[in-house]
Amino acid sequence: MTETYERFAVEISDYVATVTMRGHPVNAQGRTFREEIVQIFDVLGDDPTVRAIVLTGEGRAFSAGADLKDRPDLSLQGAYPKHNRSVRASFDAVLECPKPVIAAINGAAIGAGAVLASCCDVLIVAEDAFLALTEVDVGLAGGVRHILRHLGQSDARLMVYTARRLYGPELLRMRAVSACVPKEQVAEAATAIARDIAAKSPLAVEAAKRGFAMTEEMPLRDGYRYEQTQTRALASTEDSKEAQRAFAEKRKPVFQGR
Repeated sequence: MTETYERFAVEISDYVATVTMRGHPVNAQGRTFREEIVQIFDVLGDDPTVRAIVLTGEGRAFSAGADLKDRPDLSLQGAYPKHNRSVRASFDAVLECPKPVIAAINGAAIGAGAVLASCCDVLIVAEDAFLALTEVDVGLAGGVRHILRHLGQSDARLMVYTARRLYGPELLRMRAVSACVPKEQVAEAATAIARDIAAKSPLAVEAAKRGFAMTEEMPLRDGYRYEQTQTRALASTEDSKEAQRAFAEKRKPVFQGR
């Protein structure tokens, strides 16, 4: 990627893209942020040199939520629907990206920041970082459905109803994240996972992500039948044949994404 962004930095190395939010001081999400994150994830989703993505924040926060200076003007008809579409698009760009996204939660993830983290596939959190949905403190509500992707019913309701901060160790206990590590190790831990993913067949990984997305709310029988269609389609690809050759020859496969 050669593009430059106002609110993000993007680096690609060894099939792993690192997307860093850099809107000082707390990586708040406003119009420019939303427009850029959609563009970034659309491009990375199509980039054959990218097989996994790490999303993190610069400074002391992952993202402290929506930019309060960028709220819709209630006196203008149509302002709120337009704003809501923009917000949904920014989350959907991450949620629907065909490449796995690992959240390296380096600090506070509040409101829209917690939702953004929840849109990722795998969550790694610093010990002193936290998720919080504080909407009830300001007379609003939101984030419930996204949070339910990673938290159980009781923990999600606790989080939403109380606006309580859930720190790294508690999130690990709740099984909402995959690892809780010292802050200085968050980026390294997330990147290690991304590199593991990048070493696998990209076609198979993308099919697996489609499987998660498609079957999330399907009954078991329907979900498994869908997965079997993906397996059948993959079986005839060059990557699948290469994996079988490599296994027989006791070597690491070299995947080409075809």
